[in-house]
Amino acid sequence: MTEAADPRYGEFPAGFFARDDERADEAFYAPTRLVEHIDDGAIAAVGEVYEELGLTGDVLDLCSSWISHFRAAPARLVALGMNAVELARNPQAAEWVVHDLNVDPVLPFSDASFDGATCCVSVDYLVRPLEVFDEVARVLRPGGPFVCTFSNRCFPTKAIHGWLAAGDAAHVHIVSEYFRLSRGWGEVTAECRTPSDIYGGDPLYAVWSRRQDPSK
Repeated sequence: MTEAADPRYGEFPAGFFARDDERADEAFYAPTRLVEHIDDGAIAAVGEVYEELGLTGDVLDLCSSWISHFRAAPARLVALGMNAVELARNPQAAEWVVHDLNVDPVLPFSDASFDGATCCVSVDYLVRPLEVFDEVARVLRPGGPFVCTFSNRCFPTKAIHGWLAAGDAAHVHIVSEYFRLSRGWGEVTAECRTPSDIYGGDPLYAVWSRRQDPSK
């Protein structure tokens, strides 16, 4: 289903999900980038969130790369991303899959395959986020958390216009709306994990919800 065909996208202004560079993402992500996109304080905050949420079992890491920021690797981490070389270098990943969510938001996994899911500093690149969030709910077991973490850095030509036009507080609202408008999620929690008066570095925000039990 395309953005134009899904009435849920009527909640967003026209052009919200457009990007400056609309060329295929496959070409953009072809060069291998073995770099860290947030500073050490923000990376530590990501690991802390994952630990607090109990992400220790079967975990799906969306838009993944060569590093997944867990303090300790889950029992089984499946890394899904765009660059095979980067994914193969991820020491915490038991499995990895090359998959472009902007071309096909359908996840190549069975229903209820995972205990939790993550998306680190990449939610701003999704052009069909509601379908992606629907799919994450489908592949999670009841009660499983999906947490999106992000800062104020991005590749500006590939981030959606709605994100580029917004500040940090609005980014939190945008991701919260993705959970509200997609299917299968419970209450949404949003936190700033690196208060500037304490850390003084990259801000790190976390927004998460848990898969509702469809039987209830």
